[in-house]
Amino acid sequence: MEAPLNIPAGFERHDRSAPATRPWEPIWRRYSGDTVVLALRVRDDHCNSRGFVHGGLISSISDAAMGLSCVRRLGDLASLVTVNLTVDFLGSALVGQWLEFDTVFVNPGRTLCFTQAFVTADGQPCARANAVFRVVRKQVAA
Repeated sequence: MEAPLNIPAGFERHDRSAPATRPWEPIWRRYSGDTVVLALRVRDDHCNSRGFVHGGLISSISDAAMGLSCVRRLGDLASLVTVNLTVDFLGSALVGQWLEFDTVFVNPGRTLCFTQAFVTADGQPCARANAVFRVVRKQVAA
């Protein structure tokens, strides 16, 4: 029998599936002002051979949380492309922990959006990601 997920209040199932993140589903989300907070309950298949959440998962979901937050903040865009992503790993996350990805805007500009994501495992710092996104706005019909 599978253990209950114990999803914290305010989170709902994230309904925007992508091929890159599909193996890690279910992913959960909640809106916090103009940001999208993503989260998941860590499973064994999220982990590396040492039993810690794989850095690739942390990097990918951080990128997704920051990108979704940029779109929410900046409005209807033609496209948003990651041009830089760095991740500092501050601690580890283990099976069963609640892994949360929360975005902060550094400078949401007109053509570049600078963001940070803070990743926590059961509320404890796990990673910090920094990203720059190229903002492509929709063309206005003349």
